[in-house]
Amino acid sequence: MLYYLSFISFITLLLVHFFIKSWLKPRPAIQTPPSPPALPIIGHLHLIGSVLPKSFQTLARQYGPLMQIRMGASTCVVVSDAVLAKEIFKTHDVTFSSRPEFGSSEYFIYRGSRFVMAQYGDYWRFMKKLCMTRLLAVPQMDSTIDIREEEIEKLVERVTESTRDGNPCDLSRQLTILTNNIACRMAMSARCSGSCNEAEEIHELVKLCLQLAGKLSVGDVLGPLKMLDFSGNGKKLVTALQRFDVLVERIIKEHELKVIDGGDGASDQKKDLLDILLETYRDATAEVKITRKDVKSFLLDLFMAGTDTSSAAMQWAMGELMNNPKAFKKLREEINSVVGPNKLVKESDMPNLPYLRAVIKETLRLHPSAPLIIRECAEDCQVNGSIVKAKTRVLVNVYAIMRDPVSWKDPDEFIPERFLESSGERIGEHQMEYKGQNFRYLPFGSGRRGCPGASLAMLMMHPAIAALVQRFDWKLKDGREKVDLTQGSGFAAEMATPLVCYPITV
Repeated sequence: MLYYLSFISFITLLLVHFFIKSWLKPRPAIQTPPSPPALPIIGHLHLIGSVLPKSFQTLARQYGPLMQIRMGASTCVVVSDAVLAKEIFKTHDVTFSSRPEFGSSEYFIYRGSRFVMAQYGDYWRFMKKLCMTRLLAVPQMDSTIDIREEEIEKLVERVTESTRDGNPCDLSRQLTILTNNIACRMAMSARCSGSCNEAEEIHELVKLCLQLAGKLSVGDVLGPLKMLDFSGNGKKLVTALQRFDVLVERIIKEHELKVIDGGDGASDQKKDLLDILLETYRDATAEVKITRKDVKSFLLDLFMAGTDTSSAAMQWAMGELMNNPKAFKKLREEINSVVGPNKLVKESDMPNLPYLRAVIKETLRLHPSAPLIIRECAEDCQVNGSIVKAKTRVLVNVYAIMRDPVSWKDPDEFIPERFLESSGERIGEHQMEYKGQNFRYLPFGSGRRGCPGASLAMLMMHPAIAALVQRFDWKLKDGREKVDLTQGSGFAAEMATPLVCYPITV
């Protein structure tokens, strides 16, 4: 018995010694990204202004292109140069191919079905493939060219009315009407016209959802307290989404009745996006069985990601052109030399208008529609010598990357010529700019989660800007000489002041 107790004591002492030694042994420090000095509770909120991309850009100049930022209870890693963007989007693409949920996610009635915010997996891969092969493929875009050209003609008509009345034209509103009508007609054959105001109702609901979701996402700084919904914005978001659901359900039933009455033998060239989604929904042999909820969620994502962002980009383009008369004149001369002064520019003219394409590229460089690209780290990953922990939110500040003086000459200046093939910056020769393979130029992101709607955005922007330059001179209100190009607050990419000016028919 004594021998047994002695043996147990010896083993116990040995284990205690082992654990004490292990505990006291210095462990190699985990190198986390550098971080500015933080304050208790609020973290770095005192260092961040209302325009997040600019604030992060300023901090990155002091603390480096990879830094950890804490905003209240929310922590993220911010990436601010092309070299590290390549690590995120290419070297570790799979690791950073998911997107995190934000403070608004628990109020989304389509939670779990959102293509834009879906985790990287079978559902997301299936929907991305559907986008690339059918929904947003070249044949589908070609089949809807008449929709886009009709809406641009209507835009010109609306602006022309302002010239007759002598009233100022709210270009921000007119361009939003343009993108909303194009999106609604392409998606589900709905348009804001006559007594049918489905498109207008959809836009108002989507705009409200965006505003409320933005406010709730900012609420992430409260941590667990955000669930108390002090502001009531969560309930308001649910109500707005339920109204959207009722409206889209009605449109879906109309499409289903059309199939019953006319059969389902039409080619894709005669189908809108909802027709294709419903066909996939009914397909029992599909790789992934999508639900009715998935269909509605995809439409919501399309409207949220594609209407106000495209109209905002066009407002920036017009604002920059008005502030740069030489560029405006050069663009008009190119259009008139290729198309002529009387014929309205068409999509088919775009390949012959390199300066127009350069203007749009330069606009998106200075004013990207998504200035902060949000990803989530799937597992612990080493980036630039630092460990980014699993589940960490990563913000790629493309606003800062595309204004980095290391990558760009005169980075804050509007110089479309830099994108011409004759430019000494040699940017125009890169054929994959919009695909995100040039990591100093990322207006639509990069990697697997790059924006699938980039081509559609370009199809809307080029002819619309060309038409407004071709047909009108522009005079600013109140005798001002320059458009106010101050950027709006938060994550948004809109102008702080709506673009309102007087059009003059040429």
